[in-house]
Amino acid sequence: MLQETTTAATAGGSNAEALQQMSFGHMIQNFDLVAWIVFITLVTMSILSIYWMIYNFVRNLRLRSSSDRVISTFWETPNAQDAIRYMEEQPSSEPFSKIALDAAQAASHHQRHEGSRLVESLNRSEFVDRALRQAVTRESARLDSGQTLLASVGATAPFVGLLGTVWGIYHALIRIGMSGNASIDAVAGPVGEALIMTAIGLFVAIPAVLAFNFFTRANRVTNSKFDTFAHDLHDFFATGSRVGDVAGKR
Repeated sequence: MLQETTTAATAGGSNAEALQQMSFGHMIQNFDLVAWIVFITLVTMSILSIYWMIYNFVRNLRLRSSSDRVISTFWETPNAQDAIRYMEEQPSSEPFSKIALDAAQAASHHQRHEGSRLVESLNRSEFVDRALRQAVTRESARLDSGQTLLASVGATAPFVGLLGTVWGIYHALIRIGMSGNASIDAVAGPVGEALIMTAIGLFVAIPAVLAFNFFTRANRVTNSKFDTFAHDLHDFFATGSRVGDVAGKR
C-alpha cells in the first residue's frame, strides 16, 4: 500500500513537472536560434498588423465623419472661390478636398493658357478629367496603406507558426531517440513549444485577415464616393457653371 502511494505521488510530481515544461515561460527559457527567429518574426508581424489596424480604423472614422461635411459644404457654398478656399483649409489627410483642389487647379491652369498648344491638344473637359483621374488614383492608393501588409500577415503567419510547430516536434523526436522514452515528461517541453507556436501563428493571422476584409469593404465604399464626387466636379469645372442636378442634390 505504501509503495503504491509512493508510486502515485511520484507520478503526480512527474506530471506536474511535465505541465510546467509546457508553459510559455519554460518555452522562452529553452528557445534555440530557430525558435527565436520564428517567435520574433511572429511578434513583429503582430505589432505591424496592430499598428495598421489602429491607423486605418482611426482614419476611416475621421473620413466617415468629415466626407459628407466637406462635400456638402463645397456644393452649398454659392461662391466658387469661397468653396475652394474652404477646401484649402482642410487637413492634408482629407482626400475629398484634395480631389476638388486638383480639379480647380487644372481648370485654372487650362484657362490661363488659352491659345497655347496645351489648349489645342486638350480641351478643358479632357484636361480636368485627366487631373481628376490622377487625383482619385492617388487618394485611392493612400486608402490602401497597410492593406498589403495585413494580407501578407494573414497569409503567412500560420505557416511561420507551423515552422515553429515542426521544429518543436523535431525536438520531441530527438528526445525520444536519445532517451528511448516516450513518456510525457520526456517530450512535454518540445510538444508545448509546438502547440504554443501554432497558437501564436493563428493569433497573429486571424485578426489580420478580418481587418483586411473589413478595410477592403470600407475602402470600396470610399472609392465609390471618390468616383461620384469626381464626376460631379468634372461637370462643374468643365462647363464653368454649377450643374443643375448636382446643385439640386446638394
